Amino acid sequence: MREADAHAGGGADGGDGQGGHSCRGVVDTAAAPAGGAPPAHAPGSSRDAASAARGSGMRPHIFTLSVPFPTPLEAEIAHGSLAPDAEPHQRVIGKDLTVSGRILVVRWKAEDCRLLRISVINFLDQLSLVVRTMQRFGPPVSR
Repeated sequence: MREADAHAGGGADGGDGQGGHSCRGVVDTAAAPAGGAPPAHAPGSSRDAASAARGSGMRPHIFTLSVPFPTPLEAEIAHGSLAPDAEPHQRVIGKDLTVSGRILVVRWKAEDCRLLRISVINFLDQLSLVVRTMQRFGPPVSR
């Protein structure tokens, strides 16, 4: 995966992960702190320490996903199935689920783009299971 990230294209740091960007191959609008580039992350290192080292000038990554459902009731059912799953890294990533009509809206805010990617992928897996389950059992019956 790291090799794929290295060839995915780069931001202003040239893709070497040593510039002001927190993730390789992702364009990030935040610049390196005045003291220089943030330290490279060793596998298994604490993300909290890295976030603190970057300082408060780092802007978070925000990702919003809108999922349309055939009916508002199905959107509410999906919300009810997916909302109880809290993020394991609540201090560095937040996830908010809302329903607007027949649209389920999910908004992530994260300091670390790798944790954001993992959270989105896990959510999509869970969403896929919920949708397949609803399709298997047919349309919901109004109460």
